[in-house]
Amino acid sequence: MTTRVPSHVWDVVIVGLGPAGRALAHRSTALGLSVASVDPLPRRPWKATYAAWEDELPDWLPRRTIASSVARPTAWTTRRHTIDRTYCVLDTSALRSLLMKDSGTVVSGRAVNLSPTCVRLADGSILNARAVVDARGTGDSHGLAQQTAYGIVVQPDVAAQALCGENAVFMDWRRDNGTLPSAPPSFLYGVPLGPDAYLLEETCLVGRPPIPIPELTSRLLRRLRERRVIVPPHSDVERVRFAVEPPHSPGSSRASDPLRFGARAGLMHPGTGFSVATSLRYADVLAHQLRDGRSDGLWPWRARTVAALRSLGLRVLLNLDAEQVPEFFEHFFDLPIRLQAAYLSDRANPRGTAAAMRRMFSASSNEIRGVILSSALRPRNSMN
Repeated sequence: MTTRVPSHVWDVVIVGLGPAGRALAHRSTALGLSVASVDPLPRRPWKATYAAWEDELPDWLPRRTIASSVARPTAWTTRRHTIDRTYCVLDTSALRSLLMKDSGTVVSGRAVNLSPTCVRLADGSILNARAVVDARGTGDSHGLAQQTAYGIVVQPDVAAQALCGENAVFMDWRRDNGTLPSAPPSFLYGVPLGPDAYLLEETCLVGRPPIPIPELTSRLLRRLRERRVIVPPHSDVERVRFAVEPPHSPGSSRASDPLRFGARAGLMHPGTGFSVATSLRYADVLAHQLRDGRSDGLWPWRARTVAALRSLGLRVLLNLDAEQVPEFFEHFFDLPIRLQAAYLSDRANPRGTAAAMRRMFSASSNEIRGVILSSALRPRNSMN
C-alpha cells in the first residue's frame, strides 16, 4: 500500500520499484527487516516483456509467475540453430502481484537526494535507514550503449506464419527485413506470451547510438510482409529503449554513495539486456547481507572479472561490421551449451566466461579476430 512517511529509522529504504526494487523489498521483508520503498508512480503496471532461461530463476519463485516456457528455442544466424535450454516468459502481472505482497511500506514520491542512510523526497520528506538502496535502473541514459525494439502482439496462427512454424525464435538475423547488408543489423525475436498470444519484435541488440524505434517499426513490417503475414489492425505494441550499461562501473562505489541494486548496479548483462532473473536471484543475497549488517557480497572478484569480460564482449558487438554480426553469433550458438550458459547466465564464473570467449576467438575469421583484439586494446571512453 501507499502511505505517508513515518519518522522512525527503517532497516532498508529502497528507491525504485521496478522488478529489482520490488524483489529486494519482498525478500528483505521475508527476513523480518523493516522496509520502505519509494517510487513516483508505485502503482504503475509493468508493460515490458520479461524473460529468462528457466535455470536462471530462483527456487523461491512460484511457477504461476511463468506465462510460457519453450524447450529448445531456435536461433537463425547464417543458418538454423537449436538452443538446448528452456526459455521462459514471465507473467508480469503475476510477478508484480507476488512481489507486492508482504513487502513493507510504499511511499509515493520522487527521491531527489540519496546518501547511504538517508533519502530526501521532492516534498521535503526525509526517510532515514540503516541502509539505502538505489534500484532505479538505467533508463536510456545518454552516451551509454542502448537496446531498442518494436514489437506487436499477435495470435498463435499469425506467429506460426511469421516464425516459419517454430515454437519460439530467440534471434533471427536474416535480412528479410528490407535492409542492405551494410545497414546496422537487427533481429526478429518471437516468443509466446501465453497460450493465446505471441510477441514478434524487431530488436537492435546494442547500439551507440541504437537504431531508432521508427526504423525498427518499418523493418518489422517489411519482414512480416515478406513472410506473407497480415498484421491484425489494432494489435498491442511494445516499444523498448534502455541502456544496457550501468551509469556507474559495476562493483565501484564511493563512501558517499548508497548501495545500488538491479540494472543500476550492473546486474544487467551488457550483451543481451537481460537483468530481471539475475535481480530476482540476487535479491536474497543482498537481503541476507542487509540483515547481517553487510553489503559486500554482490561483487566478489569473480563477479568483477566476469563484468570486465562482458564489457569487452559489448565493445566487440559495438565494433563489428554489420555483415560480421550473423557470423559472430553463428560461432556463439555453435558453442557447447554449458559455455553458452556460462557466458549468458553465470556472473561468478570467470573460467567459463573466458573459455566461451576463447572458443569464439578461435572459431572466428581473421577479420572478426581483428575486431576482438582492437576492442580489447581500446578503452571504452575512446569509443564513438
